[in-house]
Amino acid sequence: MKWLEQLTAPENLLALLGVVVTVGGLSYERLIPGRKRIGYRVQMDTLIDDSTQDGPIHQRLRMLENTPDLAGASLVLLRIENDGFRSIDADDYITAPATNHRGLTATFPNRTVRDVAVTEPSHPDLLRHLPQRGTPANPGLVCAGNEISLPRVPLNKGDHFKLLVLLTGAGTDKPPHVGGRIKEGRIRNNEKFRRPSNRMLGLIGSLLAMLMLQSFGVQLWRDDPLPRGCAEGNLTIVGSTAFKPVAQDAGEAYQGDCRDAHVTVEAQGSGRGTKTLIDAGEAAKGGFPSYLAFSDGPEGDGDPKLKEHLVALSVFSVVVNKDVRMADLSLDELRGLYSGRITNWNQLPGGPDLPVRLVSRDAKSGTRGVFESRVLGRNEISRTSDNCRTPKFTGDAVVRCELDSTSEVLRTVASTPGAIGYAELHSAEESAQKGALYLVDLDNRKPSIDAVRERTYPFWEPEYAYTYTAPPPNSLTSKFLDYLAGDTGRNLIEKHGHLPCAAAENQRACQLAAGGR
Repeated sequence: MKWLEQLTAPENLLALLGVVVTVGGLSYERLIPGRKRIGYRVQMDTLIDDSTQDGPIHQRLRMLENTPDLAGASLVLLRIENDGFRSIDADDYITAPATNHRGLTATFPNRTVRDVAVTEPSHPDLLRHLPQRGTPANPGLVCAGNEISLPRVPLNKGDHFKLLVLLTGAGTDKPPHVGGRIKEGRIRNNEKFRRPSNRMLGLIGSLLAMLMLQSFGVQLWRDDPLPRGCAEGNLTIVGSTAFKPVAQDAGEAYQGDCRDAHVTVEAQGSGRGTKTLIDAGEAAKGGFPSYLAFSDGPEGDGDPKLKEHLVALSVFSVVVNKDVRMADLSLDELRGLYSGRITNWNQLPGGPDLPVRLVSRDAKSGTRGVFESRVLGRNEISRTSDNCRTPKFTGDAVVRCELDSTSEVLRTVASTPGAIGYAELHSAEESAQKGALYLVDLDNRKPSIDAVRERTYPFWEPEYAYTYTAPPPNSLTSKFLDYLAGDTGRNLIEKHGHLPCAAAENQRACQLAAGGR
């Protein structure tokens, strides 16, 4: 090993890298063979003893009541799970047109399926995709001969369910197996570990050869290719302050996955964001500007060069200072407040003796546009105050100020007695946890993702991403939009209280929202 002792510091680093890559590659081969993966294993496969000749009859399960003759029958408990590192949607199953409902097929050689029950789902929602009595649109579990056809069940990472199967026939010597195809992944029996593949053994040999050559001064450095889904360069995100937390988290996550990408977030309001995007596009003089603008609702004044990308449904909430203590407002009461008709909270039932102070967003704000169009049904009254506490002129009966961002609105409402404002739901909930302000129900409807999905809450809006012309397919802008529609992006959007439109369960709600704007 004298050659190893003669290595310089960079070469030692290369040696360490070789070891890490080798160990990591072996781990990858054994643990992560597919980007998406469904695993299965047989947890029970046993004959049922139904004979009374040598003793009392065994207790039967309820599913056995319609099967009087159990001679040679067997029970199998089959666990099916998403044991990969990515979620699996219904569209990820590859099926033939004639069997479009089918996702997986469980086969029991030399036996006949008599009955099946779904047990121990990781969450109750899975049962909705696996009905015992199916419909033409969702046939559920279909038993025929020695097979059970399973529908295309969406499985988040770690989701699982079990099939308890009653069979007859003498085929217990051949194990059951589950087959099917999924995009970018595989289905496997996860009871077994694989040996290192020829590809992995080749990688180990190549690394050892590289280390040997490096020890004799042979330079093998070359630029590494970009990871799949990545692009290099700089991207500036502008626009909605309500969507800023999502943009920041998604930008940081993308940079973590894509080493040569740099994402900067400069949220300044929806209207200002699209104006910045247009200016950058015009300055590019036919090139593509690396800008992306988020907007609460449609923006851009119909500029044909702005391309619209529906990203999410954003939920908003009305908030009041803790001293107001109004848990619910009717839409009529809210409109009375923002029209200047109600100037003291004691004009409402149960309201305190405090002057009303309206904390609003500026005219370029997408959040304000949503509030005016979906809640007030009219424009807000003119600004009368610079400090949100006192009117600018003595003749003004209403205090109404305008602020530039969601965070400023929430801070001001929390610190101003009698104040009322509005903001994106997740940010409002985080501020409410500090105890200085409260979220207000509208017509006894709490703001929530579910209420928006069910169309029972009025204060919401589609969230759009705008690009200046269609982004080139391999550009950082295009790759970042794809990232938002992927697993990480959807999870971040949901974490911040929005409905990701890329998720299959939200697509109908998003389409209806966008079509009804």
